[in-house]
Amino acid sequence: MSLDPVAAPYLAVVLLGFLPSEVWRWLSVALAHRIDEDSEVFRFVRSLATALLVGVVYKIVAAPARELAAAPLWARGGAFVFAAAAFFGFGRSVFAAILAGEAAVIAEAWWWG
Repeated sequence: MSLDPVAAPYLAVVLLGFLPSEVWRWLSVALAHRIDEDSEVFRFVRSLATALLVGVVYKIVAAPARELAAAPLWARGGAFVFAAAAFFGFGRSVFAAILAGEAAVIAEAWWWG
């Protein structure tokens, strides 16, 4: 049995990238009903995830890479403020904050060229 060379990278992504993480997703779904949201461990994990997210956002705003570095600091900071307003305005929704921040950066890039 021979493998089509065009399909080989896609097969590698599925076998080495998707499937190993998918096992953990299904396991977490199976065990999620047993987790007490008020437990110390869960609060620690939530705090750790929040700290990691803050670190990533800070790096994107303060020291961006590639094309985002062309946007001035004030524009990236403005997008952050806009995202923070969306986060709190939509009931602490991370999804709303991400969409608002991306929309602000895209609008700034379009407006200023």
